[in-house]
Formats: sequence, structure tokens, C-alpha cells
Amino acid sequence: MDNINSLEAKFQQRIDDEEKIEARDWMPEAYRKTLVRQISQHAHSEIVGMLPEGNWITRAPSLKRKLALLAKIQDEAGHGLYLYSAAETLGTSRDEMLDQLHTGKAKYSSIFNYPTLTWADIGAIGWLVDGAAIMNQVALCRTSYGPYARAMVRICKEESFHQRQGYDILLTMCKSSDVQKAMVQDAVNRWWWPSLMMFGPNDSESPHSAQSLLWKIKRLSNDELRQRFVDMTVPQAEILGIRLPDDKLVYNAGRGHYDFGDIDWEEFWQVVGGNGPCNKQRLQARVRAHEEGAWVREAAMTYAEKIRSKKETSAA
Repeated sequence: MDNINSLEAKFQQRIDDEEKIEARDWMPEAYRKTLVRQISQHAHSEIVGMLPEGNWITRAPSLKRKLALLAKIQDEAGHGLYLYSAAETLGTSRDEMLDQLHTGKAKYSSIFNYPTLTWADIGAIGWLVDGAAIMNQVALCRTSYGPYARAMVRICKEESFHQRQGYDILLTMCKSSDVQKAMVQDAVNRWWWPSLMMFGPNDSESPHSAQSLLWKIKRLSNDELRQRFVDMTVPQAEILGIRLPDDKLVYNAGRGHYDFGDIDWEEFWQVVGGNGPCNKQRLQARVRAHEEGAWVREAAMTYAEKIRSKKETSAA
């Protein structure tokens, strides 16, 4: 026990000294489990997040928008790959993580359980959802676990383009006609509050935040990130000429931040618990895609085995 306590003290000192923890370093089992949970949920969110946007590939209003949306969805698949690979360095397997997703044991971001009803929703996802994701992910570039931090550097660069793409969609629509601007307002009305929920429960209600902050897995708390997102987004909404759906949203000169209304946490927990508008639809689509893609994975494994055997024969 004394030895474990000594190792944990040295580990925490490395964290406090801003050293990166690498895959082969000693780490507390709780640290490893926390990382596996967080990174796998992050990876699942990237993969499931492809689904609401994929609905609009064939219905994009122009070839330019179609190509940009295809590129964005391809990026998200790559982000999932980076993150699954980072999680695998902690001793878990890709198959295990996917099985937990497909059986409902693992969670993903609740926001992807909402429907995309119009093209303006694709813009709102880029602006609000990806904007909220960037706010969280930029901080994760400094997370204490090296493989996770390095994966986030490239992800953040690509996510910044996604947000700009979404904002450009909305700006174009707002300048086009009153009808399209009304579509933007409707989409923002529906996506604003779920975007605020993306940062997770209030700090006082979050079971993992305090320890994750101590280990510097997270660098900012849920409430700090949420406040930064609101402060960033309000001026952008003013440029669009739309109203964020919150009567309590007002600048507080004393705090130097915007005050905002109460989040409907009951809705959040309902969606997290599997009772959102599209929970079942998203999971079914993901399981079906995995099952129908089995032959591709088998073919890739067979090809890889042939290449390996050929190299071994040549070396002999």
C-alpha cells in the first residue's frame, strides 16, 4: 500500500509539473479508466455525429455545399479513428469500445440525438455544435495524457474549418431572403440549448469533473467552458442578425460576462438516458452500418495478412 501511495504521489507531481503521461508510464488504474471512458465517448461522438449530417448529402443546395459537407463528414470519421487509436494505447480494444457503443453501455454526446429538419440545421450544427466542441477541444490539446493531446491538435485544426463552414451557410441564408433567415432562426432556436448542454452538467452536479481537473485530463470546468462559449457566440449572432432564444441573456458588466437562463437539465438526462428524439434511430443506423461493413473489415484483414506473409517469406 505504501508503495502504491508513493507511486501515486510521484504521478501527481508529474501532472503538477506539466509533464505528459505516455502509454508505457505507470498510472493509477482510476486515471486509465477515466481516460478510456472520456476518449471512447469522444470517439463515439465523432462517429455518431456523422449521421445527422449524412441525411443532407443528397439534398445539399449546390455542388459546392455537397463537396464541403462530404469533406466534413470524412473529417469526422478520421477524428473517430485518431481517438479510438489513442484509447487503444490504454489497453482497451477497438472491438470492445464499439461493442459498448452498439449495446448502449457507452455514451456519446447527447446533441446528436436531435433531428436535422432543414438545411439551416447543417449550418447551425457547424456554428453551434462544432463551436461548442472546439471550445472544449482546444483545452484538451493540453490534456495530461500525451496520445490524447497530440490527437486533439489535428482535430482542432479541422474543427475550426467546420465551424467556419457552418457559419458561412447561416450568413449566406440570412442575407438571401426573409424566408431563409426565418429558417436560420428556427434552427438556432432548436440547437441553442442542446449546444449549451454539450459541456455536461453544472460543476456541482458533475461526478467526474473535480478529479479530472486534478489530473489535468480536463483543463477547464464544464461551467467555465459553457460561459466562454456563450461569450463567444453572442457577438456572432448579432452579425447574423438573429436572436438567441434566451430572454435572460444579457451582458453583466460587473462580471464581464453574459448572464444566461437556466438549462433544462431534465431534458438533458432524458436524452442521455436514451429517450431523445433520435436515440434509437442513431443507434440502429450505427449497428446496421457496422454489420453491413463486416465484409470490408474481413477483406482488409485478409489483405494485411497476405502482405505480412509475403514480407516474412521474402525476409527468409
